[in-house]
Amino acid sequence: MKAHYLQHVPFEGLGSIETWLQSVRADVTVTKFFKDPALPAVDDLDLLVIMGGPMSVNDEADHPWLAAEKQFIRKAIEKDKAVIGICLGAQLIAGAMGAAVYPNKEKEIGWFPVTGTQSDNAEEFFAFPQELLVFHWHGETFDLPDGAMRLARSDACHNQAFQLDSRTIGLQFHLETTPGAARDIVHHCRDELQPSRYVQGAAEILGVKDSNYTVINSCMDRVLQFITG
Repeated sequence: MKAHYLQHVPFEGLGSIETWLQSVRADVTVTKFFKDPALPAVDDLDLLVIMGGPMSVNDEADHPWLAAEKQFIRKAIEKDKAVIGICLGAQLIAGAMGAAVYPNKEKEIGWFPVTGTQSDNAEEFFAFPQELLVFHWHGETFDLPDGAMRLARSDACHNQAFQLDSRTIGLQFHLETTPGAARDIVHHCRDELQPSRYVQGAAEILGVKDSNYTVINSCMDRVLQFITG
């Protein structure tokens, strides 16, 4: 398998996805937009992973590479590549496929549950558990692209996950987060931790049990297997 990931800031990397890619012996390459916005040929890829970042998909004036990135994502989807987008990555998929991306009514930062909206007997769609405690760090949301199916929601955000066809999934939340990744994002984005209904403090975010990470990382493995299987 040839996998390529799109990284927007140094402190939001692959997390547990790296372990999964190693387990399937994938050949992994990366575009680090904060260093070099060069993109590979879409035809050379089997899997595209789009990571998070603090910028908005609408910030093309500040980050001109966003326009080319969205075109690249759309081409990968149209060529039936396996595509997974996480947080900003999910918003980029939505934007690339013509849906609006805009500020959510609430910021959602910390550990909050999402509710799965697809049943296990619908084999064509990925099924999240009825309730899954996951890690969030987002202030924007999106409309669903045409033809997409909602996979999960939360009290703070209606569109938490979606599937487009059988090979593309967008996740507003982070299943790939490891303890080290959580510490990194808290360190770099601490100024966003302004107390509100759906924003936890640093101590609460970092004080969860190791089992929290085990659960979400296992779910991330299942999502990756689903889109690449």
